[in-house]
Amino acid sequence: MKKTLILLLFFISVSGLFFQCSSRSGNRESIPQQVKVVADENGMKLSINDEDFFVYGMNWDYFPIGKNFMYNLWEEDDGFIKKALESEMSLLKEIGCNAIRVYTGIPTRWIEYIYEEYGIYIMLNHSFGRYGLTIQDQWIDPTDYSYSGTRDVLLNEVTKMAEEYRDTPGLLLYLLGNENNYGLFWEGDETENFPPHNDSVEVMATAMYRLFDEATVTIQKLDPNHPVAICNGDLQFIEIIKNECSNADIFGVNMYRGKSFTNAFTEVKQILNKPFLFTEFGGDAFNVLTGSEDQLSQAEYLVYNWQEIIEHAYGMGNTGISLGGFTFQFSDGWWKYGQTVELDIHNTEASWANGGYLNDYAEGINNMNEEWFGVCAKGLSNKSGLYPLYPRAAYYVLGDIHNYNPFEKNSTSPNQYFSEINIEEAIQKAESLQNDQHIVTHD
Repeated sequence: MKKTLILLLFFISVSGLFFQCSSRSGNRESIPQQVKVVADENGMKLSINDEDFFVYGMNWDYFPIGKNFMYNLWEEDDGFIKKALESEMSLLKEIGCNAIRVYTGIPTRWIEYIYEEYGIYIMLNHSFGRYGLTIQDQWIDPTDYSYSGTRDVLLNEVTKMAEEYRDTPGLLLYLLGNENNYGLFWEGDETENFPPHNDSVEVMATAMYRLFDEATVTIQKLDPNHPVAICNGDLQFIEIIKNECSNADIFGVNMYRGKSFTNAFTEVKQILNKPFLFTEFGGDAFNVLTGSEDQLSQAEYLVYNWQEIIEHAYGMGNTGISLGGFTFQFSDGWWKYGQTVELDIHNTEASWANGGYLNDYAEGINNMNEEWFGVCAKGLSNKSGLYPLYPRAAYYVLGDIHNYNPFEKNSTSPNQYFSEINIEEAIQKAESLQNDQHIVTHD
């Protein structure tokens, strides 16, 4: 996607949580867990030990105000980690969120802990050179996927990853990359608008997706019980992906198109015919035109997005390829605009422009605020180092969304069900909490 990026060698971000769609609490099974893609005339879906699953996921991390990607929750003592997880996982479980996306580096015991305590599965994300790579003791950025040294390092890393995590209770699937195709354009780690197209990029993309495919096969051989997905930025290079990365079990995308994903489902179905997983999507909670927090718009975007995701799920009568998705994101990232500066300021400068988000779009200005994508606002840490979260309207709306089970023969159609979600009531809940806690939402 278009968002601030995280250096694999320096940090661990967290995300990847799944639960059994037929049970809000999740039925935790003993290992081995067999996760697979099921495909028939009704479409494609995930199953765990032959139980159907629809992904109601969240992009999750733990960065206190004043910290950035250098902070690593997993380096804290066990007591601190358990308290942090209790605060956040309880909120996620409360709204029926069944999956978080987590970067490699999380110890296997914490994957198992989250799964056992909260019924939440982990999608394990290897950035696959997205933010650079150390090759023969030298930091290389951007990554050259055509270089043999890059191949050796990345295949070695994914081999170790599969060997380490494959028997971990709570592991759902492996995700390779994070919109690495955008890294072929952007020179820095921050999100930005696209530069003019360069034909040489297609040559680089071909080498990259070819290596993605080789890594996918490597993991599949070591761990046949968990699918492998790639994470693409929108549908860019989809024809190259078809030709060079055919072995991926799942096509994952970070996609930000506003209220509608437009023709995305049809295009993926026609060209790739693979199960489709939204690894990032959503809207920010700041309006650049009014210069203020905008909970209504954020909640509306999620309602529209999730309705489409569900309408294209298995057995729903459309493309049938949607596995679900991971909302971006759980809490605001105060470090994302400058990354290393003004870490204790909730910046309102927008990073990039997107005409799909019409509620605050105007020609010639950026309207996507990287630090305001949280469905929860974030408070200052207490003396123990733990910080509170304050749910926005989007959080409460997600609770209603996640309660819809596409695998049951519902008497209510998705269109009717989503039309009855009360966003105004969700706003009142959120604002009431903010008023009670005297929350400051704009510096």
